[in-house]
Amino acid sequence: MLTILGFAMIATFLVLIMTKKMSPIAALVLIPALFCVAVGQGAQLGDYVIEGVGNLAPTAAMLMFAIVYFGVMIDVGLFDPVVRGILRFCKADPMRIVVGTAVLAAIVSLDGDGSTTFMITVSAMYPLYKRLKMSLVVMTGVAATANGVMNTLPWGGPTARAATALKLDASEIFVPMIPALAMGLLAVFALAYVLGRRERKRLGMLTLDEALVRDAEPETVTVGAGAGGAGGGTDRLRKGAAGSASGPAATGGDGAAGAGAAAGDEEDDEEFQGLDPNRSTLRPKLYWFNAGLTAALLTAMIMELMPIPVLFLLGAALALTVNFPHMPDQRARIAAHADNVLNVSGMVFAAAVFTGVLTGTGMVEHMADWVVGAIPDAMGPHMALVTGLLSLPLTYFMSNDGFYFGVLPVLAEAGAAHGVSPLEIARASLAGQALHMSSPLVPAVYVLVGMARVEFGDHTRFTVKWAVLTSLVVLAAGILFGIM
Repeated sequence: MLTILGFAMIATFLVLIMTKKMSPIAALVLIPALFCVAVGQGAQLGDYVIEGVGNLAPTAAMLMFAIVYFGVMIDVGLFDPVVRGILRFCKADPMRIVVGTAVLAAIVSLDGDGSTTFMITVSAMYPLYKRLKMSLVVMTGVAATANGVMNTLPWGGPTARAATALKLDASEIFVPMIPALAMGLLAVFALAYVLGRRERKRLGMLTLDEALVRDAEPETVTVGAGAGGAGGGTDRLRKGAAGSASGPAATGGDGAAGAGAAAGDEEDDEEFQGLDPNRSTLRPKLYWFNAGLTAALLTAMIMELMPIPVLFLLGAALALTVNFPHMPDQRARIAAHADNVLNVSGMVFAAAVFTGVLTGTGMVEHMADWVVGAIPDAMGPHMALVTGLLSLPLTYFMSNDGFYFGVLPVLAEAGAAHGVSPLEIARASLAGQALHMSSPLVPAVYVLVGMARVEFGDHTRFTVKWAVLTSLVVLAAGILFGIM
């Protein structure tokens, strides 16, 4: 009964948010509360919620101070050179913009933190998508899928969990997986190219001038974790001071590419900027201090010198104190990012209700047992393939902790009985991470959709199919290369 109710609760939640009958935060709270009563454990609801909140409180704290920290870094101009470089490459070509989104998300994902990746990627790309009227779910889908592949880095979480659960060395799991993960990343870039071509066909490829004058009045786009708010500048697209581009806009397809190439020489000196270069919060004299502080912070995260929430708390406090020594300016910066902090932390605590009930009532355990028990004995010699396929739905509907510490050891034991190495099982378990990063149980995804002003249901409908395809590419490549 708990198995059926567990699947029913997840299905109800997904249907309600994808059909926009309920907001994610309401569904995360009310649906599990209803099902907790339905299984006859309503009296324990408070205990389950408190336990869930306790488990996710460090994550909520990390996200709160990470948003403040990286928001301040965006405000003071740390990422402006990166943004300008990406935007110079993208120009006003939708295909280049989508590919640039994938490349930027993959590069920033090297720090192993999804929230950081999404904050930087959206802050850089959102103004460009908004001005060109491109689909924002394309941006969130590509960024989430790229980050999901890169999330398998040893310091990203899943690999370390698999190594801990099966008592293996993380490098022995990860290093042989590099070719398969590289194929997954190539699949993401190919996906970005295809989606970008689709956007180019829908919108056409504009010259910079035409992109900037598309609206009668220049549009101001405030990015959630950017420099908007009290006392701060806004994120705008604006043209640089050099010359003006000329040439007719082309419509989609190969004609667009031809017109873009023809106008390219006249646009080389144009600077298409996504962050207002004149905003009052810029601190050019402190650029290298901020760059060094960020590098030190990321290094400390990778080396695990302190818990991540503590590192971001200290980093945010130091960044605010040095860049904005006056109290009114500090309050203005905190106020500018308060909306994102409240939305994301509220979503995390709402997710704590969902995970608390799912775990406390025993639904997760019964669901995992049912899935493992449903595997036919004939599939024993192919347990690596089975594990890879199961990692897609299980890491989507469960937390990584629940899957790697609860289900993976059982799958490894079943594989060992048929001569399948635990290393192969561990590697196969990483295949589903491209899909996992769009799970409603991943706090970072709410940073992504919140900053991009995208409904979570819209993001889910668009992204899941592409994330599943990418995960299957990783799994197929792993089997083809003999890694699993």
